[in-house]
Amino acid sequence: MKRLLLIILSHLLLFFIVFAYQAQAHAEDEEWTIDSLETMAYARVSGEVIHGDNLNFFIDSRDDCQKVWNNFTFVTYNDPGDIKQLIGKHIPITINGEEITAKVEHISPFLKLGWRVLFTIGTYPVKEYINVLNNFYIEEKKYEIKIIDGIDFKVDKYFDISVNSWKLDNLVPSVLAAHKLCKQLNDMES
Repeated sequence: MKRLLLIILSHLLLFFIVFAYQAQAHAEDEEWTIDSLETMAYARVSGEVIHGDNLNFFIDSRDDCQKVWNNFTFVTYNDPGDIKQLIGKHIPITINGEEITAKVEHISPFLKLGWRVLFTIGTYPVKEYINVLNNFYIEEKKYEIKIIDGIDFKVDKYFDISVNSWKLDNLVPSVLAAHKLCKQLNDMES
């Protein structure tokens, strides 16, 4: 009987440890980074599928903090030997199933085992774009980017995981904080 009670208590303790860990992990699901780099302030959130994939919103003080450059990264461990030839190319993607293209801006080594590919979606007026994107996220209840096959482009050749999603519940306050930081950078330059 004591043995059974000890087993039950052990399982309960394990359950509470796992439950506490899950609660903490859930609270950190959407951790945004707000920072600056030279003349730009940015808001960044990590991916849900691959944490190393980032969705970024850069705001440049040289544009008087009026535009946001939206880009994202995908990490891949595929090494086809010609991955750098993708730089400058428009690669087909879907955002929540809607087909568009994203331009490959930069490719750099990642942890000596793979590559980090930086894609750009474009540059837009800050407040209008963030409001549209926020409404899109609220309506769709997700923000998922998938790299897809296109003319003379096979996703499996370059990317081992071709889909990621990001939580954007805190999009507006995060980008507004980056916008405020950009204004401070702008004031320092004046």
